[in-house]
Amino acid sequence: MASVLFALLACSLIGIASAGNFNDDFHITWGDGRGKIVNKGQLLSLSLDKASGSGFESKHEYLFGKIDMQLKLVPGNSAGTVTAYYLSSQGPTHDEIDFEFLGNLSGDPYTLHTNVFTQGKGNREQQFHLWFDPTKDFHTYSILWNPSHVIFSVDGIPIRDFKNMEPRGVAFPKNQPMKIYSSLWNADDWATRGGLIKTDWTQAPFTASYRNFNANACVWSFGTSTCSSKKSASASPSNAWLNEELDSTRQERMRWVQKNYMIYNYCADLKRFPQGPPPECSVA
Repeated sequence: MASVLFALLACSLIGIASAGNFNDDFHITWGDGRGKIVNKGQLLSLSLDKASGSGFESKHEYLFGKIDMQLKLVPGNSAGTVTAYYLSSQGPTHDEIDFEFLGNLSGDPYTLHTNVFTQGKGNREQQFHLWFDPTKDFHTYSILWNPSHVIFSVDGIPIRDFKNMEPRGVAFPKNQPMKIYSSLWNADDWATRGGLIKTDWTQAPFTASYRNFNANACVWSFGTSTCSSKKSASASPSNAWLNEELDSTRQERMRWVQKNYMIYNYCADLKRFPQGPPPECSVA
């Protein structure tokens, strides 16, 4: 592990994914025209109707990065819909870092669902309500993924920090390159109040919008990374994210979010873990 961390932390970012143009960075992968890239690549939209949802994926794979995307979620009665925005590798032992936005009845808050999969194992759900209406305007949802942390942030405010706990036997996503994916789909069998509220198709089509993508990241291609070990990471400010962690101010902001807006934490679910929570839960 130490050698892997040394090589990565000593890297200099040579390739940075271009910012803000969806034509350069993404493919619409399904939806039969329900996904669209418009405004010369500056805006992407996904839509869902009774026949189909839609989705896209990145052209590049990444092995560590600081990734930002602005989303404006489905407005009005979005019950039963899920807008997923996540990083994932492939295969039965895949790694995955999830934002999922679970729709709502008009007037009820969205549920922001987060999860981290390592080597095919997930079950690390934390859920939040947001302190704003995510359907009225665009907001920035960020994933910082480096060899020591996976940090989820909303408008620059951290909401979750999944730390590298390999010394305690907890796998960490550090070896599998991942693509960025997003999809808008019908999940009314579980998404809203455990499936009690079904999708109202008279409200279709449901639409979510995306803009201002930015990835300050190591791009993985043909078994190699755009990061090299020729320069020290400390020599380049653009590489600061490789060593980034939460300072005391940002830790306090995260505690504020978790105290006031977290609605589910797997670490506190004693019915689910009667023998005690998983080992990563013992570290703040």
